Amino acid sequence: MYGMLLQSIQQYIQESYGEDIWKYIAGELGCPIEFITHQIYDDSLIHSIAKSCSALDGRKSEKDFLTIFGRCFVKFFSCFGYQNFVRASGRFFTDFLQNVDNIHLEMRFSYPKMNGPSMYVTEIDKDGAVLVYRSSRSGFKNYLIGQLFEIAETMYQIRLTIELIDEKVSSGSFKTNTLILRLNYDNREYLQHKNKQAEMIQRKTIQRGAAMPPISSQFLIDAFPWTVLFGKSLRILEAGAHLLRIFPGKQIYRKPVTNILKIRRPRGIPFNWENITNFQTVMFEVELLVPTSEDDSNEHQRPTRNILLKGQMMYLENIETVIYLCCPVINNMDDLKKMNLYISDLNEHGLGRDLVVKGWHNCSRLEQTWEETEALCQELEKNHKLLEEWKEKGDELLYSMIPHSVAEQLRRGDSPLSTCKSFESVSVLFVELVSLKSAIASVADVMTVVSSINAAFSAFDAILDRYKVYKVETVGEVYMVVGGAPERNERHSEIIARLAIAIIEAIPKIDAPLEISVQAGIHSGPVVAGVVGLKAPRYCLFGDTVNTAARMQTSSEDMRIQVSNSTYDRLQPLGIFKFSVRGFTKIKGKGMMQTYWLDGFLPTTI
Repeated sequence: MYGMLLQSIQQYIQESYGEDIWKYIAGELGCPIEFITHQIYDDSLIHSIAKSCSALDGRKSEKDFLTIFGRCFVKFFSCFGYQNFVRASGRFFTDFLQNVDNIHLEMRFSYPKMNGPSMYVTEIDKDGAVLVYRSSRSGFKNYLIGQLFEIAETMYQIRLTIELIDEKVSSGSFKTNTLILRLNYDNREYLQHKNKQAEMIQRKTIQRGAAMPPISSQFLIDAFPWTVLFGKSLRILEAGAHLLRIFPGKQIYRKPVTNILKIRRPRGIPFNWENITNFQTVMFEVELLVPTSEDDSNEHQRPTRNILLKGQMMYLENIETVIYLCCPVINNMDDLKKMNLYISDLNEHGLGRDLVVKGWHNCSRLEQTWEETEALCQELEKNHKLLEEWKEKGDELLYSMIPHSVAEQLRRGDSPLSTCKSFESVSVLFVELVSLKSAIASVADVMTVVSSINAAFSAFDAILDRYKVYKVETVGEVYMVVGGAPERNERHSEIIARLAIAIIEAIPKIDAPLEISVQAGIHSGPVVAGVVGLKAPRYCLFGDTVNTAARMQTSSEDMRIQVSNSTYDRLQPLGIFKFSVRGFTKIKGKGMMQTYWLDGFLPTTI
């Protein structure tokens, strides 16, 4: 169910922080944007996601996020009805704790690749219980705690606190991470219920006047043909018929039970008398070690792999014997064939036969559903990537027409009218490719002119990236830039002047089919700026400042920058730029205006 866990984490981040944050985290970690339920993923991925979330949200640590992820998983699987399965496991929270391992065992039929942990209760009192958690995975402590909190609060309405008693890792052929947790909660109702049950059984016994007659162990062995009995010395006293069939010609009586059985669940539990008798409520899953004998004449009937058995180790106190009432764990017909078993070999009691037969009926349909789901998830992930690519292209186009900050306003739902603002002072630069304007009338190959314009404006754009200004538009051979809007900047005149000088100096270096020369003009003053248009929105400037700046350009000379008196008054006190006086010049629509030439930078001394 690791894929479902990751799906719950993805949903939490999307709902809490937004789709863009999730895509950023997925991109940083190189993980899929959409997870597949039955897909296997690296165990470390949940920790990487928690670490990334903590880096983005400094208010919570990585451990805090792992606890949140545990809670989110419980909420997520509740949407699919799994909470009913969990709640049905027991009347009380203690019942759930005693049966949670069995829940993981049953989940293997829906999630055959699941590597679930093992959990069991060792102590129970009125103030709670002690839970032992064993897993081959490491680092899931806080995640487990989050799950326990959520289940206790939402499904059993109890207040829970958790204390860590011990945490250790056992090395060897099978690495096991063990957590021993003290769960503190009000457990008095559970103990009262158990006491009432015991009292009721005692009353019934007294009412009958005599105890039920005893039955022989042979009756149980016949009813459960995979059963094995062993005593305190852990030596086999008796075995069921199917066990004896697997060990034909072999004397297993009085042999150590560990020769034929190996405990798989609970994880990391040594096969000894103390553990077996202490864990009476725990469902044991053991591996039947199939013999390999050269002398066996019935070798062709032997299973090709070890058989898994599941059942309860019942302690018969009066004879100090443990009887393992079990049945084989068979997922489907393929397992039955590999184990060289038949349906008639399965216990007549229990659901073993029903699971195999119904599993065979549903297997093909289930596999088809999985394949369809996986294909849909892959298609969804592919569409997400395409959507992201087109979104980037759309953003690039949008930002070419509208400044980034203004575009974000419109995305939040603001009306275009709300983007209109007045600016007390900005500087506007116009640059016109005058040489190409005259060339259009004389050059037959218009594409040559277009290529030259493209080369020039591309060079201007590259220069523009070094300055905090905004390119308003390009119309024909005219290039328009503003400084101080939409982001206010008190140094707008200086920045625009530096940009204009950089453009003039770059002209000889532009590789274009035709020779390029420009006229430039700058004026500073107030404007109103905002988005105009709905189908084709543009960020436009309005006011006499724009008109005056355009007149500064049209009345300029080739490869020179003409500035108005207002721009000169802002730049001259800086002592950076070199000017020469042009004098009073007749400007169309403005009359006579005092203007200046911006000739470059003043020489600096060290």
